Amino acid sequence: MARRFVHTILWALLILVPDLITKLLVQSNLELWSVHPIIPGFFNLTHVRNKGAAFGFLNTTGIDWQVPLFICINVLAIGFILYLLKSSERATLYLKCGLGLILGGAVGNLIDRVWLGFVVDFLDFHLAGYHWPSFNVADIGISVGAFLVILAYYLEDRENASDTA
Repeated sequence: MARRFVHTILWALLILVPDLITKLLVQSNLELWSVHPIIPGFFNLTHVRNKGAAFGFLNTTGIDWQVPLFICINVLAIGFILYLLKSSERATLYLKCGLGLILGGAVGNLIDRVWLGFVVDFLDFHLAGYHWPSFNVADIGISVGAFLVILAYYLEDRENASDTA
């Protein structure tokens, strides 16, 4: 049991450390709301503040309750991740990695929300006038981690179905 927690924490640190470092670099080197083209017409580095959730959901200045709400959601998500890890009968590599990446991303964004009152986003992809909402390394960890968790449960279901056939 302890071993699966160690593996998951290591995966979490793999996202958390670069997330915190890149956010500090962005805050200290890019002016707020600035845009710096890296691949013109496709990718910019920018410096934005997101008080909302993924993809800017509830990112508005007219409401004050979104930061406490998302702090609570982050804490609940972290608890749920630890519960899933503890209650899983067989924690596969996909599951440990996926939960770790989600955990690292959740902690990274939680740190921003608690210390700053917003999340620092800086990766800006766009094409033909369509922009994907800005995001950060924590968001990458959460997205990739969610995919791996889904894959882990899918593979487990397939294995269970073949065992009963």
